[in-house]
Amino acid sequence: MTHTVTRRIGLVIVDLQNDFLAHEGAYARGKTVSPEALLLPDRLAPVAKAVKQHHGLVAASLFTLWPDTEGQPMISPHLLERRPFLRAGDFAPGSWGQANVEAIAPWVDVSVCKVAYSAFFNTQLDWILRRTGVDTVVVCGIVTNGGVASTVRDAHMRDYRTVVLSDGCATFSDSAQQAALTDMTSVAEVMTCAQFLATL
Repeated sequence: MTHTVTRRIGLVIVDLQNDFLAHEGAYARGKTVSPEALLLPDRLAPVAKAVKQHHGLVAASLFTLWPDTEGQPMISPHLLERRPFLRAGDFAPGSWGQANVEAIAPWVDVSVCKVAYSAFFNTQLDWILRRTGVDTVVVCGIVTNGGVASTVRDAHMRDYRTVVLSDGCATFSDSAQQAALTDMTSVAEVMTCAQFLATL
């Protein structure tokens, strides 16, 4: 007699937010938008829909710049050095800029605020995934060699079966993209969105 192992999938969408991707967002104002990243929302919306149809969970991480007591965003020095255009109101909690982009927003079950690269660091993501019975974490979003890679490694360290969607994430150069994907093969399965959908 054979037994079928039933897995519950958690799709984790990293940082597909208005301030990163929208024409009116902070990164567009700073002329720091990855053209490849702009393609992701429409590519990932069908993936998120399919995960929900298969009783999985769709979670999103929202990079957040919390305001200090004077209303100024608390930006880590290394980020401010790289992104000097960031200003008060950008990625503010509850703001339009912090929110998920429109294409994926209808499919997101839960969003967690994060302050660093990983969607697990100082968030409730792990608690939510475990409470909903998720054992397989599928990661996508931006950027491949930053938030995505950090989230993938943290998922692996927490003993989730971990999958990366190779064409469901993006960064600022093809060389960085390929290097990050190659590096993640040591801790995750790397597949395209189409290949993943075929496994459902």
